[in-house]
Amino acid sequence: MPRILEVEVLQVNLPPPVPRSDAIQSFVVQETPMMRLRCADGSEGAGYSYTIGTGGSSVFALLRDHLAPRLVGREADDIEAIWRDGLFATHATSVGAITSLALAAIDTALWDRRCRAARLPLWQAAGGAQRRIPVYTTEGGWLHLSPEALVRETVAAQKAGFRGAKIKVGKPHLAEDLARLRAVREAVGDAFEIMVDANQCFTLPEALKRAPAYAALGVAWFEEPLPADDLAGHAKLAAAAHAQGLPIAVGESLYSPGQFADYVRADAAAILQVDVARVGGITPWLKVAHLAEACNLAVAPHFLMELHVSLTGATPAARWVEYIPQLDAVAASRLAIEDGHALVPDTPGLGIHWRWDEIERRAVARHVIH
Repeated sequence: MPRILEVEVLQVNLPPPVPRSDAIQSFVVQETPMMRLRCADGSEGAGYSYTIGTGGSSVFALLRDHLAPRLVGREADDIEAIWRDGLFATHATSVGAITSLALAAIDTALWDRRCRAARLPLWQAAGGAQRRIPVYTTEGGWLHLSPEALVRETVAAQKAGFRGAKIKVGKPHLAEDLARLRAVREAVGDAFEIMVDANQCFTLPEALKRAPAYAALGVAWFEEPLPADDLAGHAKLAAAAHAQGLPIAVGESLYSPGQFADYVRADAAAILQVDVARVGGITPWLKVAHLAEACNLAVAPHFLMELHVSLTGATPAARWVEYIPQLDAVAASRLAIEDGHALVPDTPGLGIHWRWDEIERRAVARHVIH
């Protein structure tokens, strides 16, 4: 039986390859909590999560002091039970980002071990729905870029075969957002998808004012227009935007399947952007994806393309993979793209080929539990 004998917890800090900014923050550094499991039958698994500049040491401490010690002696295939036990062991801090990010490091490691032991890639082990998923890029759409730079980056993405590009919005005046978006639309034409992302910066009145202007430019969706805890505001905005043909996308700042269910019940989002790290791992990610499928909604996960490519391949509800490279410094594998589609990896496990020598060299914290 695959009884867990040893757990290793690490934190690796990775600087972003290009400056990244939006309406409320800058991406300073990717703090990457990681976990390795070793089992009595010789099987192993590795998982991870991330932050964009703060909280990584808190995630590491929660894993080291509270969650990782509970894993030793458990049967590694009891993934659902381990996830639930971890959730309720940290009940006083649930539901929230720190706990979800810690649970995700554990859960992704358990799924990696299971898939490696079964000699199956994650996308097949978790469902096996599709081998190719359309891909769009966010890497050239950051808020600090000038209109000229936005046009240059988006045209380059179109020529490279991407099916769409995300442009950050939230400039002080609507006219500034529109000038940037119009310049890009004129350069790439009507058939190329443009997504807009406000990163929760607007009030409801401001979002209601801006939504028709974005809709007139034929954008694919209006992402995170309001603070994520404003469920009633999103419901009102989604109703108004639906009449304008503008889907509302929400999810990167939701931390449990229950929070997604609240949005679905309120008709507050048409596109669920569930993030495997922030929702607590693969186990809850799949629950949200199946919820979306049952309600005929789309899934377009946030960030983590190296892992989400496999998860989008597992479910028919998935419509997009977001291109933002995160692991190039510590992984030898790369996202395969063909004809504007991300291709699922066929290697057993998560599909990520880690460079452990580089990970250990870059580790700023490390702890082993036997």
